[in-house]
Amino acid sequence: MAPPIAVLDVDGTLVDTNYHHAIAWYRAFREHGLTLPVWRIHRHIGMGGDQLVAAVAGKRVEDRQGDSIRAAETALYADLIGEVQPFADARRLLELLGERGHRLVLASSGKRDEIDHYLDLLDARNLVEAWTTSADVEQTKPEPDLVHTAIEKVGGGEAVLVGDSTFDCEAAARAEVPSVAILTGGFSEQELRKAGAGSVFESLRQLCERLAETPLA
Repeated sequence: MAPPIAVLDVDGTLVDTNYHHAIAWYRAFREHGLTLPVWRIHRHIGMGGDQLVAAVAGKRVEDRQGDSIRAAETALYADLIGEVQPFADARRLLELLGERGHRLVLASSGKRDEIDHYLDLLDARNLVEAWTTSADVEQTKPEPDLVHTAIEKVGGGEAVLVGDSTFDCEAAARAEVPSVAILTGGFSEQELRKAGAGSVFESLRQLCERLAETPLA
């Protein structure tokens, strides 16, 4: 049997972006007269922007200012993206999975230009078969749409998701796909397991060393 498809989240999993996004959202809300605690915003990083505004600020803010806040976050994050770096062993994980025969697809709810930037940052265009962006689905994580779309982009089949947030794990569970989680997103092992992660690792390096203990084996 062929190895399962490796569905990889990008933000917070392969590249260290979660706190940059939290600051960008904080500033975007501030521009619209709302000062929210950064910790509360961070707790929702990993959720798609289509759902984050209502989740942290309420439906009334979403209805009145949601699109404008999202546009502001995109512009503000663009000013920070140059600081973003890959996590140690991100490319090593992609190479290792490729050598083991996995089809690789990136499941991201980021903007198209952001994903292009990360692909170049990781030098990963020759390692992954396909990737998603927020434009590929109507609802992002924790809904399962991105997981389904990512798997379809490489022809379908059994798959395993690697992510960093509870929203990644919830999306995988709803798609009936096992998930492996990394602590790099700032969520605890207990939270990730409760959201559906079957395995949790401290870092990508640890995952690379212990792939045999995961559904990717």
